[in-house]
Amino acid sequence: MSRASNTRRPRLPRVDEVSAGGLVLDLSGPVPQGALIGRTNRRGRLLWSLPKGHLEAGETLEEAAIREVAEETGITGDIIGSLGTIDFWFVVDGRRVHKTVHHYLMRAIGGELSDQDVEVTEVAWVPLPRIADRLAYSDERGLLEEACRLLRDSA
Repeated sequence: MSRASNTRRPRLPRVDEVSAGGLVLDLSGPVPQGALIGRTNRRGRLLWSLPKGHLEAGETLEEAAIREVAEETGITGDIIGSLGTIDFWFVVDGRRVHKTVHHYLMRAIGGELSDQDVEVTEVAWVPLPRIADRLAYSDERGLLEEACRLLRDSA
């Protein structure tokens, strides 16, 4: 056996994180439009996603989703229903992070589209039929079917 095969890397500590966010829709026009955020990754590429972020102390998932969407898009929303949960793993600062993100469908009730949040490069209203084409992450694209079902059921 080689010396390299006997060497074990130390196990990274595991951290669990919970976030909430979702898709806020402007339903005032003939075609619903969703507010998406664009963030520039480490390679300088703009990646579009649904707004989301961490929970504050004492906050419910729904409260966090509404707050994060408003902070990252400028749009205040009212929750229509749950889109589902996505979980994934990544390594940062010497830790293995297991992140769970709860997504909600929201109806826009106020605000103005804005990219004032320092974590956001751009924001855009995107027609609902084009959102899947714009989203960078397949797991978020998978939530759109549930969004369409919730819209039909709430009509």
